[in-house]
Parts: sequence; structure tokens; C-alpha cells
Amino acid sequence: MDYLPQLITLSGIILLGCASPGPDFVAVTSHSLQDRRAGVFLGLGIACAVILWASLAILGFGLLIQEMFWLYEFIRIAGAAYLVYLGIRMLLGALRKAPADGAIAKAAVGSAGQAWRRGLLVGLTNPKTATFFATLFVTLLPVGAPAWVYLTVVGLVGAITALWLGLLAAFFSVDGVRSVYMRIRRPIDALMGAALVALGLRLATSR
Repeated sequence: MDYLPQLITLSGIILLGCASPGPDFVAVTSHSLQDRRAGVFLGLGIACAVILWASLAILGFGLLIQEMFWLYEFIRIAGAAYLVYLGIRMLLGALRKAPADGAIAKAAVGSAGQAWRRGLLVGLTNPKTATFFATLFVTLLPVGAPAWVYLTVVGLVGAITALWLGLLAAFFSVDGVRSVYMRIRRPIDALMGAALVALGLRLATSR
């Protein structure tokens, strides 16, 4: 059986999911405006989390998490709290004096390892990702597909997510975009922070 049509369809849906505005978009762009490396590593952290959720969905744990109400709710509330925490940090940062140079800005977003861990947490604390992949795979992947198909799907998920978020980080860290950001840093940080808080509250109140 030719699985190419299913893989192409999956790739398109995954790309659309990545492109839709959400916590991943806000987190990557807000970090990239201050430091490209931080944005890239945060995106890689999110991609690693997405790979894990996709792998769990293939193994059947995505639907299991959806059925285990207490576990789903715990992950959802933890994710909402973390997004609100990141948003409040950005809002508080908007009240501070603008960085005098790039070194201070890099210190504000932390090391590459810290950015990666931050992205990993953003990705892991979104249980809807697991149920999204579980539903997608059940719908599009035939039962009994060979192992290489599932491995290819996981690879596509990671590659598409990392590539998209990497492109976002590259765009929002170019000199022209960053120079505009540095002139209006406070309102942008306030807007990004408010967006993260709103996304966290929406996640906390959604079912």
C-alpha cells in the first residue's frame, strides 16, 4: 500500500497546526526579539516536546490521557499556570528600563539550555497536543501500518515543527525587526505578556 498521500496530508495538517497562533508562536517570537539563539533553542525545546507527544499518541497514550480526566486536568492546569507565569514575567519586564545593549538583553532571556527547557515545558504542558495527534493519527493512518510509517510520521512532526519555529526565530531576530522592537520594547513586551496570560487563562478555562 502506498502511504505517501497520507504522509503528505499529515504534513500539511501539522504545518497548519504549527502556523496557527498560540503559546508556541508567542513564546518563540518574544524570545527571538531579544536574542536569536534563545528563540531557536526555545523552538527546539517545543519540537522535542511535540515529538514526545506524537510518539505517545502513536503508542495509544494520547487517547488514554484524554480518558484519564485527572491526568489531563493536571497537565492542563500546570500548562495554564506556566503560561501565566511567563506572561507576568514579560509584563514586569515591560516596566523595566530598556536594555542598554545586546548583552543585557541576552542575560534577560537566559542561556540556550534555559531557553530549551522553557520551550520543552511550554510543549509538554499542553495536553491538547497529545489528543490532537491521537485523533489525527487514528483518522489518517491505516490500522496495521508498518513501523517505518510511524517512525516517518514522528520524524515529520519534529522536522516540520522545528523548521517552522526556527524560521519564526530567524525572522523576528533580524536587525530590522529587532531595531523596531528596541524602539517600542515596552508596549510589545506588554502585548506579548498579555497574550501569554490570556492563552494561559483560556487553557485553564477550556475543556
